[in-house]
Amino acid sequence: MHAAEAMTVAGLQAEVVAHLKPRLAAEKDDQRRCGLARELVRAGDVEYADKIFDILRSADSHGHVNAAESLYRVGWRGDYEPLRSAFADKKNVTLRLMAAGALAKHGSPDEREKALHYLRCVLMDSEIMDECRIAAWVLARTGDSRDVARLRMRLSDAEDEKARAFIQNALAALGDLSGQQQLREDLSAEDAAFRTYAATFAGDAGIIGVIPDLVLLLDDPNLDARIRAAQSIFTLRQLSLQN
Repeated sequence: MHAAEAMTVAGLQAEVVAHLKPRLAAEKDDQRRCGLARELVRAGDVEYADKIFDILRSADSHGHVNAAESLYRVGWRGDYEPLRSAFADKKNVTLRLMAAGALAKHGSPDEREKALHYLRCVLMDSEIMDECRIAAWVLARTGDSRDVARLRMRLSDAEDEKARAFIQNALAALGDLSGQQQLREDLSAEDAAFRTYAATFAGDAGIIGVIPDLVLLLDDPNLDARIRAAQSIFTLRQLSLQN
C-alpha cells in the first residue's frame, strides 16, 4: 500500500488502479480492504470511498479504525454520518482520533474546529503515549503554527522514543527549525523505523534540501524506508518545480 501511494504521487494512477481493483474484489479482510479502497480513492477512483464507509458502518469493528484512518488520509465525497458517529465514540480513543483526523482535514469548518480541539486536548493531556503520537501525527497535517508550542511542551516529557520521533517530525512538518534539523539527522538514524518516519515526514515538511539524503535511502536495507524515501523525492521534486 505504501508503494501504491508513492506511485500515485509519481503520476502512475492508472497502473495503481489496474493492480488494486482485482485485489479488492478478492480480499475478505476488512482491514486490508480499507487499504486497497483507500489507494484506489487516492489514485482517482473516488467512488471507492463508499467501500470504506461500508466497513465503518459494519457491526464487526475489525476494520473500523482502518476505515476512519483511510478517510483521514484521502477524504470522501458527500456528507456522511458514520464518521461523525465514530468521532463521538468515547469507548475507542484510537477510532475517535482517526475520525477526528478525517473531520479536521476534510470536514466542515465547524467539524474541523471541534476535531482539532479534541486532537489538541489528547496531545496535551493523555498519559498514553500512543495516543499522543497519533494526535501529533494528525496535527502535523491538519494543525497550524499555534500547535508548535503545544508539541514542544509535550516533547519535554515524552520518554517514549517513538512518540518523541513523531512529535519531532510533526514539528518539522509545521515549520519548526529544530524539528527539521532532527528530521535531517534521523534520515541516517541507526534504527530503520526512525529513518522511515523521517523519510515519510520529509515530504510533508517540504524540505527540498534533503533530497540527496533521500536518494541515499533508496539503497537502504529496509524496504519501507526505500519506499517512503522514493515517495518524498517525488513530492519534493514537484514542490521544487512549483517554486
